[in-house]
Amino acid sequence: MKDQIKTRYGHTAKDIAQDFAEHLKYSQDADMYHTTQEGRYTALALTVRDRIIHQWNLSRKTQRQQSAKRVYYLSLEFLMGRAMTNNVINLGLEGPVREALASLGYTYEELSEMEPDAGLGNGGLGRLAACFLDSLATLEIPAYGYGIRYNYGIFRQQIKNGWQAEQPDNWLRDGNPWEVLRPDVVYPVQFGGEVRVIRERGKDQFKWIGSETVHGIAYDTPIIGYGCKTVNTLRLWSAKSPDEFDFHEFNDGDYTEAVRSKISAENLSQVLYPNDTQYMGKELRLKQQYFFVACSLADIIRRFKRENKSWSLLPDFAAIQLNDTHPSLAVPELMRILLDEELLDWDSAWDITTRTLAYTNHTLMPEALEKWSLPMLAKILPRHMQIMYEINHRFLQQAVSYFPLQPQMLGKISIIEESNPKQVRMANLAIIGSHSTNGVAALHSELLKKQMFPQFNLIFPDRFNNKTNGITQRRWLLASNPKLADLIKSAIGDAWITDFSKISDLKAFAADKNFLLDFKAIKEENKVRCAAFLKTESGMIINPHSFFDVQVKRIHEYKRQLLNALNILLIYNDLKNDGEATKNMESTTFLFGGKAAPGYVNAKLIIKLINNIAKVINVDPVTRDRLAIHFMPNYRVSMAEIVIPATNLSQQISTAGTEASGTGNMKFMCNGALTIGTMDGANVEIAEEAGKENMFIFGHTEEQIAKLSHTYDPFSVVMADDEIKKAIDLLFSGYFNVNEPNIFEPLRRSLFEEGDRYYHFADLRMYSDAHRKARELYAKDSTEWNHRAVLNVASSGKFSSDRTIAEYAKDIWNIQACPVAKDTDEDTALQDARKRK
Repeated sequence: MKDQIKTRYGHTAKDIAQDFAEHLKYSQDADMYHTTQEGRYTALALTVRDRIIHQWNLSRKTQRQQSAKRVYYLSLEFLMGRAMTNNVINLGLEGPVREALASLGYTYEELSEMEPDAGLGNGGLGRLAACFLDSLATLEIPAYGYGIRYNYGIFRQQIKNGWQAEQPDNWLRDGNPWEVLRPDVVYPVQFGGEVRVIRERGKDQFKWIGSETVHGIAYDTPIIGYGCKTVNTLRLWSAKSPDEFDFHEFNDGDYTEAVRSKISAENLSQVLYPNDTQYMGKELRLKQQYFFVACSLADIIRRFKRENKSWSLLPDFAAIQLNDTHPSLAVPELMRILLDEELLDWDSAWDITTRTLAYTNHTLMPEALEKWSLPMLAKILPRHMQIMYEINHRFLQQAVSYFPLQPQMLGKISIIEESNPKQVRMANLAIIGSHSTNGVAALHSELLKKQMFPQFNLIFPDRFNNKTNGITQRRWLLASNPKLADLIKSAIGDAWITDFSKISDLKAFAADKNFLLDFKAIKEENKVRCAAFLKTESGMIINPHSFFDVQVKRIHEYKRQLLNALNILLIYNDLKNDGEATKNMESTTFLFGGKAAPGYVNAKLIIKLINNIAKVINVDPVTRDRLAIHFMPNYRVSMAEIVIPATNLSQQISTAGTEASGTGNMKFMCNGALTIGTMDGANVEIAEEAGKENMFIFGHTEEQIAKLSHTYDPFSVVMADDEIKKAIDLLFSGYFNVNEPNIFEPLRRSLFEEGDRYYHFADLRMYSDAHRKARELYAKDSTEWNHRAVLNVASSGKFSSDRTIAEYAKDIWNIQACPVAKDTDEDTALQDARKRK
């Protein structure tokens, strides 16, 4: 029996090989006639998970015994990527796993490649949440991540005739071996219905009686820190109908109605971000948000009540962080629980709510601040609407003293927007209902206070703060760029893996010729690997020895993929005319990647434009050996882990004052790419750390954009620059859409008739000049290029999510680490079994 138990979590290659073989046989029922690569991957995942389970249990036990305060991170997205590589590295088992598989005739790469990316997120918001979970566990801070277990991700992107085509992302088709179903953790969530007032003990009590009920069932995934001491939990909610099947309707022959309620309920966890251009989509998305908030708060409250403590101590037990406005219904939901279920008075409930909740803002775009139709919200969540009215009433009574005789100011800060129909401003609700509102980059946080929410900053001057985003160096350098990680370790040791500030020691090697040669060789190897991957993935033929210029992020007008495309046209025209700007230009490959929201017409047109430009330029005999453009379909975390280490130039070119932070810029930086970018988001802080001289900064600043907005005329700018005018004439002449007349007309209208909202032409000449400098440096002096690249890596220490989480813990959550001892007692499983008996 002891040998069997050791097999489940022994760390030798022999133990791992034995456990893998047993999972193949007993978990997969595999034999020589019935086995697949997917089955072998699952067996390996279960083998690795076995080595996490014990420490997972021990982490929860230790945290309970010490009554440790926990962070509860509520996010509608968790863009986790693949779990295998991250878990094996954090366990310190890469060598034994490789050896174990080799002894059985398999390779680690072939099995780990079978894992699909978890379809739980879309962009930076979800990837930030994933990095934060890694850092929380590594820093041994007790934490739960809460979200929705989507059956389908946002979509799998294909490119058909240059257009984005959305396909279902059925990432759970073969199951998820990393998760554990918790059938005992189930919470009812209700919608609709009515609110009844019951007079008891001389006061009114409110009872919400819903007309629809859905059950939320928990699925847990272990989140292990580096070294696998603390293992935290990502708990995702899956929606299930309480009434699986109406037997009477089935017998009556109405087969559709027999399962209608089941289908309706389970739609809540079907798809990440349903299309909300129609009412039904908006209603489903609102229900999704309340569903995961209600389940998560019920879970937190259950855990707190088990402690049998005074309600006033809830803020000392739990720090609940709202990742953007999606979980902002936590404000009225926590109030509802405290008022209606626990019968606290309003002032006590409000004090507990605001001291427990904190809010992270992720946007500077007023139109991106979430609002819900008041009639729809009142219909779906009638009791919450009552509570929000009361919150707003009390807040405005307080705020009137700051803005006497200024009803327009009160209108700006009200939770209720007096539009037609009325709308509920969720950002205002989150700010009012929490004790902290943080931005995610220094510039972003200042703009929140000065431009977005100046009135709130006046009322709550102590609530606004900055927490610059970060990334986990363990995934984005150690795991995704192993050869560079090994080179760095050989130079400065491995302390940077858990203390990224130590990466600054690498500055001493930025002028070391041998180090620079090794650095350059690794970049070239990564480019060869990337080219091979893209050929297999999408059939692209890419010159791995070309200059890799990369822009990968969500497709949006403010991120200005269109600006990149316009500059490519300037380069193309110059090449065609044998111009000076491209005289000594290295062969350059422009790589684009990212998804556009299905209903975002202009974003999808930008994808089409990039692909149409590529279709023409890539076959032009004059330019094809020197200039290539490719759009990489279905950009995702596992693709980023290959593309980012291969990149020479990172495009971070959003209009100044529009990007909250960005984290892609940090990933490229620590992998040795140089940045071409505006002074926007975290680019400002990257420039402070690495030095502007080691980047290619261009464009109007946020202050200059604000001044320019009153007089800007894009048409005049184009007419004043002959090169730009020729590029625009070429673009809209039909040259790139011969058989598709006028398809780019909406983009032309956006740039000229609608005023070029994101100032493409204001920045285009400066961008083109900066890009030319980057190309010339790369072609002229590879040693200087790599010197600057190494300095960027060495300057990236600030941008670890470990630093970000440490600041959250100290400044917002008031939480301490709870160290968990490593325990490898082989008899623990037997002891636990006896206790359970």
